[in-house]
Amino acid sequence: MTVSIALFTQDLRLHDNPVLHAARAAADQVVPLFVLDPAVEAAGFAAPNRLAFLADCLADLDASLRRTGSRLIVRRGPTAEQTAGLAAETGAGTVHVAAGVSGYARRREAALLALFGDRLHVHDASVTVVPPGRVAPAGRDHYAVFTPYHRAWQQTPHRTVLGAPRVIRTPDGIGSENLAVSGPFSPSLPRGGETAARERWRRWDVDAYADVHDDLAADDTSRLSPYLHFGCLSATELTARALQRGGPGAEAFVRQLAWRDFHHQVLAARPDAAHRDYRTREDRWHRDEHEAQAWREGRTGYPIVDAGMRQLAEEGWMHNRARLLTASFLAKSLYLDWRIGAAHFLSLLVDGDVANNQLNWQWVAGTGTDTRPNRVLNPLRQADRYDPDGAYVRRWVPELAHLPGPAVHRPWMLAPEYPDPIIAPDALMVRMRAARELDAP
Repeated sequence: MTVSIALFTQDLRLHDNPVLHAARAAADQVVPLFVLDPAVEAAGFAAPNRLAFLADCLADLDASLRRTGSRLIVRRGPTAEQTAGLAAETGAGTVHVAAGVSGYARRREAALLALFGDRLHVHDASVTVVPPGRVAPAGRDHYAVFTPYHRAWQQTPHRTVLGAPRVIRTPDGIGSENLAVSGPFSPSLPRGGETAARERWRRWDVDAYADVHDDLAADDTSRLSPYLHFGCLSATELTARALQRGGPGAEAFVRQLAWRDFHHQVLAARPDAAHRDYRTREDRWHRDEHEAQAWREGRTGYPIVDAGMRQLAEEGWMHNRARLLTASFLAKSLYLDWRIGAAHFLSLLVDGDVANNQLNWQWVAGTGTDTRPNRVLNPLRQADRYDPDGAYVRRWVPELAHLPGPAVHRPWMLAPEYPDPIIAPDALMVRMRAARELDAP
């Protein structure tokens, strides 16, 4: 009786899982394994919100595996050592794992390779649609600008979507551990797991996405990012289903999945972009912990910024347009180091992904892949455009709920009890004009 190990990482699903599919094809029995690696906690990525979501994901995955006749084995310790111990315990001949791009994922793969050699099988196109490095401009190892990458991405064949297995045979008598989590958690976290993910995907109206994805009050984005981060949904399957459906909404959604792949291929080629400027501008960042804390707590005096930060604290998630404008306010209006904001986002976001979080922050800060490094998003103009009636602000800043319509965006005119803006509106406009002059051809 041959045995293989399917080592789950950021692919916590049964549908369209190349790792699980290959492990089943390689042996008579499969051991589905997830390892709680203390290196993740040591690196600061084991945030309470993500651990709570992960606990849901693992419980749901175990329940799904049990319906096939299998179960999830959870172990705690260094991933390579725990996998090797389980292989010795079960007589497993091969180990299958999804490729990753973070520094931790690379170290994990190297440790596994040192122990298993050619018995280790690393599967790409499991976390992303197009594997990092699959497409690259002539003479370079990655695309540094999204538009040409997107054109190449669209022309690259995607792998076939795989079905969910109905039967998985797993050896008996294998011990497992539980994931114990403790807070503090954001009060309104989403439910984790493949079951919740697929329910969300079925309910969501992708056809409307092109028209409403920037509408803050409508809140009609997919909210699938946490499920993509943990691999409860396959980006390849979502892309295939959306392209099959067609239409402007589906095309706009697929473009966002291409952005996700873009960031992964940048980080794969430049791992230090997780903490260093991708394109250094020699910025001498302003230092003011009082301003940074006011931003974290949602009391900057700009309600549209404060609303976004309060949504993050409450839900462990934030609307994408709010992410852009709150990040721009910190890095461009307050001129505080983007790493301060990126760290705060990672401390709360359920979808806190190193590639997407860090490189989106760098894009906003002007140190990343944006070809207009002096771009500044004016919070007042953003509020007028994407929350014209003030409904988003009133939802998250209830102390201003009495202000009518768009007046809620300028409380210094009607609500003197609200905190004064930490940078005056006229000073904000001066910075906007200066940035435009720097960005002029």
